[in-house]
Amino acid sequence: MLEGSILQKLEAAHQTGETGKRPLSFGVYYKNTLVALCHALEDCILSCSSPPLVITAFQRGKWYLQEADRYGDLAERSRQVVIMAAPDSGFTEHPTSQRENVAIVGLEPADPVAQEWHLIILSPTYTAMVLCQELSAADYGPGGLPTEDRERKFYGFWTFEPNLVQETVELAIAHLAPYDPELQKTLQAQMAAIANEAMQAESDDLCGVVSRVVDYLKASQQDLGQLPFTEELHPDVLDHNLISNELQAFLRIAQLSDLTDIKNPMAAAEVAALAEMMGQLLDLPAWQLHRLRLAGMLHRIAPMQEAESLSGGHALQAQEEAPSCPLSCPLVPGAQVLRTLPRLSAIATIINHQTEWWNGSGHPAGLAGDEIPLESRILGLVEAFQRRVADLRLAYVQGDSQGDRAFNLEAALSQVSAECQTYQGTRWDPKLVEVLALMVCGLQQGLSLPLTPHRVTSGMWLLDARLEEAAYSFSSDTENSDKTAAVGGTHGH
Repeated sequence: MLEGSILQKLEAAHQTGETGKRPLSFGVYYKNTLVALCHALEDCILSCSSPPLVITAFQRGKWYLQEADRYGDLAERSRQVVIMAAPDSGFTEHPTSQRENVAIVGLEPADPVAQEWHLIILSPTYTAMVLCQELSAADYGPGGLPTEDRERKFYGFWTFEPNLVQETVELAIAHLAPYDPELQKTLQAQMAAIANEAMQAESDDLCGVVSRVVDYLKASQQDLGQLPFTEELHPDVLDHNLISNELQAFLRIAQLSDLTDIKNPMAAAEVAALAEMMGQLLDLPAWQLHRLRLAGMLHRIAPMQEAESLSGGHALQAQEEAPSCPLSCPLVPGAQVLRTLPRLSAIATIINHQTEWWNGSGHPAGLAGDEIPLESRILGLVEAFQRRVADLRLAYVQGDSQGDRAFNLEAALSQVSAECQTYQGTRWDPKLVEVLALMVCGLQQGLSLPLTPHRVTSGMWLLDARLEEAAYSFSSDTENSDKTAAVGGTHGH
């Protein structure tokens, strides 16, 4: 990583162990993946409900000139656009460069940012960022730098996290100061204005952003089939890179749901771990455990069904029919969003049916007993269990302002397990309630719940080939193999 680059400074700030700054997770991207990803995030500016501050790094001016007309359209919807690149002929003369709210910064050849590819979008209602730098000749290995443009690789990450985007904007502004001190002051004032507006604004719907990202990546996949490939670069390599980022788009929005929930910030990680633990006690095969973990990670994607109590209630009636569902059952909105990625069809079905009742009185399809997919029964139970324990913890913290006593987790686990037993045979599968009771005993006796922070960039292993099969044949899927997906090679941010 280049010393003095924006990416390196951000990574260094997150390695210090400072409170609130977790280590960053990086990945490798091919150029076609980055182009599709950046175009999707940029085009969301056109529908953003508030004008953003946009800071970009194009490496060389010629790459900016290829996108200059496009950036003219984006500038019309932005409060400020800053374009950094090593200058080329026509770099400053293009009509977009002449716009009042567009600032062109010609980087010195030795500036490490001239080797980076950045897109930073900050507004009161929408934040997104791609932060990468190109691999060096040594990184490419014995073959050296690629001769084909599409074979170029970049190292970095992307995110929707407002705090991380804001931190990066501050680093970028500081980097720009020696080039243009007046621009630095302008951008600092705009940042302050955005921060004030964000306190009163409601965030834009990120599900629409994710759907756009997936659509653009899919379109890039289709384009790959029309191009010739070299012996060194098989189409599957680029295809996997695109698919990885489609999955990561969903994982990132789910991660953001946890980060912004101060009352229950570990929900997805705990639900995923509890679901996998229950699956292990049921001796489910590895591919099914992967499916459970992924469903647990994604179960909070909004707009999702309203939270149910342990006894049920307040479930959102489904609003859309799902032609691809073997049951022709309606889909809750969150599951409908997941179906934009075909490989998540099975996960969408698991999440869709987590609010079914064992006695058939639940939603969205009124399934009963073993008609309910096994993973849906597991997910519904452990999600309600986790949320109830979190509610007890929160109520205790709010009622114990002096901090005189520690929260009695063992007692809370026993209480919630007993509440689940009250509704076995009606809301919950009785056998799963028994397994939950065993899990509670284990947790009370020192069994640890593995809550290792999930690396979004390594999520491809969760996509087993079986995820593309029929989404509803869960109860009978326990025969044969113990496949663990290994879609190897590169992965995205």
